[in-house]
Amino acid sequence: MTSVGTTPEQPTICVVGSVNVDLIVTGPHLPTPGETVTGGVFSRGSGGKGANQALAARHHGAEVALIAAVGDDPMATEALTLLRREGIDLSGVTTVANQATGVALIAVDGAGENQIAVAPGANRLLEPTHVRAGGFDAVLCQLEIPDRTLIEVAEQVTGLLCINAGPARPLPEPLLQRSDVIIVNETEHDALEDQLADFAGLLVVTRGSRGADGYRAGIRVATAKPPVVDAIDTVGAGDAFCGTLVVELARGADVNNALARGCEAGALATTRSGAQARADGT
Repeated sequence: MTSVGTTPEQPTICVVGSVNVDLIVTGPHLPTPGETVTGGVFSRGSGGKGANQALAARHHGAEVALIAAVGDDPMATEALTLLRREGIDLSGVTTVANQATGVALIAVDGAGENQIAVAPGANRLLEPTHVRAGGFDAVLCQLEIPDRTLIEVAEQVTGLLCINAGPARPLPEPLLQRSDVIIVNETEHDALEDQLADFAGLLVVTRGSRGADGYRAGIRVATAKPPVVDAIDTVGAGDAFCGTLVVELARGADVNNALARGCEAGALATTRSGAQARADGT
């Protein structure tokens, strides 16, 4: 596995992951099974863990390239507009013929908590042949793309490899063995606890408003708390954390400082609506 070393202030980050359009209803409370909740406000925006984390890394000062797949529909342009405007390299984004761009249906309550249902569309068809992940200071992936593609990333990466293991499913063994950093929330950690028990790298567990902890070989080696904010939308907060954390680690920051900056970015993201709000809150 690769060690975390000192890199330039503006590291190169490759994000391999999903791109979606988010369809959002903000209402008084989240629906229970079979319940219809009226009185909501509708909005739409760009999303997908890959796109969100790429944007967060870019906002934190990195040079960022995105490897992803979109459909050949009008929503593809909508999903990529902000990424293109922010200067992310989209030359690795593949358009898949006769497929829809991924869509996420998101319900948000008055406290900012959410429920999400995703139709992955073209994200399921991001293939190993689409991957060019060598030569970057760090590569960041999530689990919204096929295992075969994640394994190819693990074979190509030459720098730091970070996996955000969400949504939770068993990690392919070659990916687990090559990863330097794995990020999970508490639910994902519980689902993957047996597989992560022997992980030799840095395991980061995020705990929402309670912050995040870093572990090596089961021993907590770092912890951080987020600033207190007035949260209005938690969608994308974890992605802001991941993108910021990876940039800090690629710069050579120690784990405590990297966690602190990630927590700060995640907290500030909750003060704005939408998954791709700037990590600095603007």
